[in-house]
Amino acid sequence: MAGRLDGKVAVVTGGCSGIGLATVNRFVEEGARVLIGDIDDQRGHELVGQLGGAEFAAYAHVDVTSKEEVDALFATAKDTWGSVDIAFNNAGISPPDDDSILDTELEAWRRVQEVNLTSVYLCCKAALPYMLEQKSGSIINTASFVAVMGAATSQISYSASKGGVLSMSRELGVQFARDGIRVNALCPGPVNTPLLKELFAKDAERAARRLVHVPMGRFAEPEELANAVLFLASDESSFITASTFLVDGGISGAYVTPL
Repeated sequence: MAGRLDGKVAVVTGGCSGIGLATVNRFVEEGARVLIGDIDDQRGHELVGQLGGAEFAAYAHVDVTSKEEVDALFATAKDTWGSVDIAFNNAGISPPDDDSILDTELEAWRRVQEVNLTSVYLCCKAALPYMLEQKSGSIINTASFVAVMGAATSQISYSASKGGVLSMSRELGVQFARDGIRVNALCPGPVNTPLLKELFAKDAERAARRLVHVPMGRFAEPEELANAVLFLASDESSFITASTFLVDGGISGAYVTPL
């Protein structure tokens, strides 16, 4: 079914790669106008051309830890296309110096919290006034399966940040439900993205420990996550809010994984 987002305006952070990029493509295919927020300016401008130009997409440089830049991002969407209907708050990092709590220094902890958690707070805070004015909207925040279970490979700040995203999404989903605004947390399992490929390149053993726990025996493709985001963004999920939307190949439901 094409056209599930006809007439909708979406803002996607982290839209130049991975899940964000796959979602940008799906949103445009389904009729949305999409503002891509990222720090990869060259790639961002290239994408606009590939997506059909300014009629369908636009790019804005944004440091998601800056309130001023995040506010400007959502204002641009409103000024350009007249509404903010969908916010996919997806930007995040998983740096190598985020490891066991015994090894992760305070600077690394704070950096990951700022990019992964504070940015979602800022994006929600920026998007909500537009959605309240129009009495409608869908916010999808990228959390993780590690927000609901312990990780086999420790990334203490990443796990904590995603737990915060999940909890915040639940609270916002409850708070704004009667205003016509839905807020859900997307919780991916391991996904075949540049972040994961980088982990494999640097520490194949650590990456392999992730795969062994996935009942489906493979990592997700970004397009599979984009389909889940599309569902949450569309009216097909009109009675879903404050949810923990797990797309994890069964990892969170497994007690043991068959080999």
